[in-house]
Amino acid sequence: MPSSPTRAVFFDVDFTLIYPGPTFQGVGYRDFCAEHDVTVDALAFDRAVASASVLLETGGDVYDPEIFIQYTMRIIEKMGGAGPGVERAARDIYVEWSACHHFEMYEDVPDVLRALHASGLKIGLISNTERSLTAFQTHFALDGIFAAAVSSYDHGYMKPHRSIFEAALRQVAAEPHEAVMVGDSLPADIEGARGLGMRAVLVSRSGVAGHTRACPDDVPVIRSLRELPALL
Repeated sequence: MPSSPTRAVFFDVDFTLIYPGPTFQGVGYRDFCAEHDVTVDALAFDRAVASASVLLETGGDVYDPEIFIQYTMRIIEKMGGAGPGVERAARDIYVEWSACHHFEMYEDVPDVLRALHASGLKIGLISNTERSLTAFQTHFALDGIFAAAVSSYDHGYMKPHRSIFEAALRQVAAEPHEAVMVGDSLPADIEGARGLGMRAVLVSRSGVAGHTRACPDDVPVIRSLRELPALL
């Protein structure tokens, strides 16, 4: 990465710091749908998510719950669901997604965040979510680590819109070239940050590319946050 001094490191939240538990896997979707008389194939979940993901990349810059509801409906439909209950189930899933107790933290996250904070770096969160980032910090015992937290729900715009990155930079009084964005989404996290002049690190925990576009050669790709400090 470039030799500019790093003053701030921002993190995406979902699938970078935390991951969904069974509630938001195939079996969980099946149970949500069953409550609305919709039958789906739980084993089709992974394929359905991959098929629906394009909706999140093309949904626009303004935060709109309907983008996520349409995305969830597409997943349900690709799992075989049909009928008026599909939308009702999707809305239930959207509401529950904001609850932290449905999620687990990747095991590498707490130690790395605390080490970066102890080193004097400003640590921040930038997330396309309705979830309260204050509640996130409290639930996962991370209070006192973050100097900035910007959610698209509160801000109004979603990554990759430049204004959400600018808002986070203002909170830590850093210039774009002094900051690094760490996230799992190439279009939202990596391309969004780089468009403003920030550096970026792509997190690919599975080691399998999850995007239709190739990651730029000058963007490091890591499988664990434990690889991050050496890059800063």
